[in-house]
Amino acid sequence: MLIERAYVNRSAEAVAESGDHWPWTVPCVRWLAEDGLKFGAPVTFLVGENGSGKSTLAEALAEGFGLDSYGGSAGYKYASSRAPSELGVAVRFDATAVGRRMIRGPRTRRRGFFLRAETAWDALARERLSGVPEAMSHGESFLMAFREKFRQPGLYVLDEPEAALSFTSCLELVGVLEELSRGGAQVICATHSPLLTALPGADIVEVGAHGMRSVAWEELALVDHWRRYLTDPRAYLRHIIG
Repeated sequence: MLIERAYVNRSAEAVAESGDHWPWTVPCVRWLAEDGLKFGAPVTFLVGENGSGKSTLAEALAEGFGLDSYGGSAGYKYASSRAPSELGVAVRFDATAVGRRMIRGPRTRRRGFFLRAETAWDALARERLSGVPEAMSHGESFLMAFREKFRQPGLYVLDEPEAALSFTSCLELVGVLEELSRGGAQVICATHSPLLTALPGADIVEVGAHGMRSVAWEELALVDHWRRYLTDPRAYLRHIIG
């Protein structure tokens, strides 16, 4: 474990004054500002509907650790001159001894990767990954990149990594995340995948209008919906296609 809690370094008065504009109007961001987010396991999944703020939260946590908001490894900058977000600038961590050495040291001492679905391959390609055959599919190259870049202890923030992966590839990614957690790394993953969130021992934080709350895998709304849909697709599709 590297970080035990994330919080916002702003006074209650400052948060209240800024609460009428994005991102402070997002319930999970409000929760982070008022109560913080505790991490009790090496792997934490952030789950919620589109627009719930889970990706905003993941990006801010990555920025707070010193990872580029565009995506890529710690210690490097890839994007344009994009400034850190208002939330990312304010995020702070209660860290373990190992985490404090990374956070307080120079940028090049930090270890980790921020992967966001829309810029993932570009960020990975910029790091000149070795041994990726041109004939490989998008998903296959993603998995090879995961194995090559996700090796050492560090903070790995993933935003919907399942976007390019098949069912089988998602299972392989679960194995990669498990290896990382056993090797001393910490993973924060925003996802819609009931497959990924089933990783044993992981914490699951459900994000929504309520803010944030810890839930068990079998209590997740997305798990319930997928189970119902696969049992009887017509029960859902009759409302969509008439």
